[in-house]
Amino acid sequence: MDYATFNYLLDPATYLHALRGVEPWIRTNVLGMGNVIQFFAIALSYLPARFLRGGTHRLLQTVRDKTIPKRFHARLAIEVSIFALPVVWLALLGLAHLAIAKAGGATQLTGVALSLLTAWIVIRLAANFIADPWWARAMAATVWVLAALNILGLLAPTITVLDTIALTFGKTRISVLGVFKTMIALAVMLWMANLLSSTIERRIGTFPNLTPSLRVLFGKLLRIALITLAVLVALESVGIDLTALTVFSGALGLGLGFGLQKVASNLVSGVILLLDRSVKPGDVIAIGETYGWINSLGARYVSVVTRDGIEHLIPNEELISSPVENWSYTDRLVRQHLPFGVSYTSDLHKARALAIEAATSFERILKTPEPRCLLKGYGDSAVNLELRVWIQDAEKGLSNIKSDIYFKIWDLYHENGVEFPFPQRDIHIKGTVPVSVETATGRADVGAQKK
Repeated sequence: MDYATFNYLLDPATYLHALRGVEPWIRTNVLGMGNVIQFFAIALSYLPARFLRGGTHRLLQTVRDKTIPKRFHARLAIEVSIFALPVVWLALLGLAHLAIAKAGGATQLTGVALSLLTAWIVIRLAANFIADPWWARAMAATVWVLAALNILGLLAPTITVLDTIALTFGKTRISVLGVFKTMIALAVMLWMANLLSSTIERRIGTFPNLTPSLRVLFGKLLRIALITLAVLVALESVGIDLTALTVFSGALGLGLGFGLQKVASNLVSGVILLLDRSVKPGDVIAIGETYGWINSLGARYVSVVTRDGIEHLIPNEELISSPVENWSYTDRLVRQHLPFGVSYTSDLHKARALAIEAATSFERILKTPEPRCLLKGYGDSAVNLELRVWIQDAEKGLSNIKSDIYFKIWDLYHENGVEFPFPQRDIHIKGTVPVSVETATGRADVGAQKK
């Protein structure tokens, strides 16, 4: 924008001159009888359309329930709620347009309204092919605005005005139009990059010769490469000199040196985790006080889901620098210890056999290695035993299978006369002590006893 144009835009006389021409234009083009009739036709067709939307919605739902499979009902319910009003409005406005045309009246405004409504419905239907709701709404809004400007004959003037508003830095000229072009090109390229990377990631996930870690690694590297390529292509397509990115690269390096060390460390740690395959999706791990199975590996964190349904997002750096228990690194076998005790009057051989029988009655307990019941020692009140069992599905929980086994041991011991001990104390009193008995009527001394 040059200096003269800048002063012209700041001059109040410019806007006063424009305002003087607004009133005659409104009187001629807006308040004419033909235009007023068309305004009323547009407004009056909207009101019954809004009133009939509920009935149309129910009718479309009835048709949906009778003809469409149930798995599509949720999606169609959203679409019906969106399209019920504009479709009815379009139909009523079309009838009003025909009626005005038959009467010989002007139909420019109703024609424009019909074109805008039709464009909105068509664009919204086309947006349904985009899975992401945000991208679908953004694409529909952008295309509809462009279509509306084109229908109204304002697209070319708008482009000219947006290109006029610009700032110049040396040889670089940045206009509002250029910014919009860059945003649109970048959005389209990023959408295509995400769509392509998601498709290829699903394809990579079907390769049986790749481990889960390598599948995630290839998928993440591919996504990063495609997004980077999309950004470069978008910037190049709108005429931005990519050599200017060297300044940005220097600023990025400075940012990494000061404030983004943790982010960079987590990104590098994520790549290391994927390469050395120390953890992978589905592994059961324990780090600190967090125990659960790995749901996904991200660029910055690892998602670990506990048995309580709580999802912990653990930074990749912690899995590199902290001790991690991976219960399924080499294999998925995990041994569980169940200590318990029996009384000294019980048959220990029978107690051991019943404990092993209790363990083998559950499908989660492996037959190989077989369960074992060991004598751990002689306690004050009980003979201490320990049952050891193996499982290979720790992600299904540990406390639940232990509880089931303990309940089974309880039932079998009671059925077969094996006693559980409880703490007992024998008190020996030396010397003569007075003995008294308290009753409801009072206290009476009964003499002394000698032990």
